[in-house]
Amino acid sequence: MKNIVLGVTGGIAAYKSANIVSLLRKKGYDVKVIMTENATKIITPQTLETLSKNRVIVDMWEREHQIEVEHISLSEWADLILIAPATYNIVGKVANGIADDMLSTVISASKKPIYFALAMNVNMYENPILNENIQKLKNFGYHFIEADEGFLACNIEAKGRLRDEKEIIEIIEKNLNYEFPLKGKKVLITAGRTEEALDPIRYFSNHSSGKMGYSLAEEAIELGAEVTLISGPTNLTTPRGISKFISVKSAQEMFQEVMKHYEFQDIAIACAAVADYRPKHYYNEKIKKNDDELTIILERNPDILLNMGKNKKNQILIGFAAETENLLDNAKNKLKKKNLDFIVANSAYNMQQDKNLIQIIKKNGEILKFNEAKKRIVAKQIFSEIINEINK
Repeated sequence: MKNIVLGVTGGIAAYKSANIVSLLRKKGYDVKVIMTENATKIITPQTLETLSKNRVIVDMWEREHQIEVEHISLSEWADLILIAPATYNIVGKVANGIADDMLSTVISASKKPIYFALAMNVNMYENPILNENIQKLKNFGYHFIEADEGFLACNIEAKGRLRDEKEIIEIIEKNLNYEFPLKGKKVLITAGRTEEALDPIRYFSNHSSGKMGYSLAEEAIELGAEVTLISGPTNLTTPRGISKFISVKSAQEMFQEVMKHYEFQDIAIACAAVADYRPKHYYNEKIKKNDDELTIILERNPDILLNMGKNKKNQILIGFAAETENLLDNAKNKLKKKNLDFIVANSAYNMQQDKNLIQIIKKNGEILKFNEAKKRIVAKQIFSEIINEINK
């Protein structure tokens, strides 16, 4: 039996939540309902308690709770959270990090799939602020069920009507019944650039944005994996649903964290742009300019991927080759030297771009070529090959 938390907000379509609960119960789902205060003005908690066979929660502060922290226990209990109807207000609150009632708090505490079934006045539905908030939440992995066109409470025919209850359930069931191919697998991903300090002001680094590594982490999460993301500095938001996020700066810090976690992984992807060298001497004070030339001696950083290859047991190990010339030859050499299962070859000039153009080179010499695509799509292509390796 799957567990569903149904969030009911104060839209006029809140009365339809009774049918949603009834249909879910008939299909064998266990349903717990959270209502906003405004929702109780449209449909009573007693109605939904009778249909769900569970206590309906409205007030965060009522004292009849079980001893555990309820917003945490509910977010962990649920296999999926559905907000129906999802109003302009609840979307705006979640998008802007506001958790001031039980429903918004459970949503904020959950790492499970969350679906907003939109329903509101057409002018609100077409408001660019709503569209901006929806896009923001989609980027964080939230799901949206678009409203239908129909007769609205404001007496006009327009878009904003809650989708048919049976259609809503069909949509969420696709997620509930999806067989996650990486469920139970632990995936380690490195991302971003490293920074090698010269003095308190200056450092050596590169142009990596971290977008490819973060896209890989998002895809692994969607496939059901338990993801550890070890990231150098980026301007990106930590992917929603990540199991462990470790922030580092230098190559040495990344090396230490990778080797600490690597042996416990099933899959490891070294996507970070790690500096090969660091300044041999660190200046405790800012280096002052003068009329002379400045000579900086660099020393080698530990080769993270080489050490991962040497310590590989049963892990699937993937590396990246970002090159400006002789792409395939350099990638093939790296594949062999570092004991990889396959390597992703791509141009170094795509580091800060939203798109990437890759080739995958396998141990047996097979080369797979792909069309240029957004990095999120590229991540799907890479994991498709990883799943093929697992299923061999």
